[in-house]
Amino acid sequence: MAAEQKSNASPLQVIKAVFWSFLGIRRRAEYEKDAVSLKPAQVIIAGIIGAIVLVLSLVTLVHFIIS
Repeated sequence: MAAEQKSNASPLQVIKAVFWSFLGIRRRAEYEKDAVSLKPAQVIIAGIIGAIVLVLSLVTLVHFIIS
């Protein structure tokens, strides 16, 4: 049996995967490709950063609307 080599995902690939996961829209083929190339640590860090950006964006939007 040939062992599959895991290729490292670029930061842009990680960001795209997390973004589409936040929206809940993913193609099966893209999910399977990401599952092979992404490391859990990359996804966790990108998810935390994405959540912070989302919350700060919403707070800024609400502050802008209220003022």
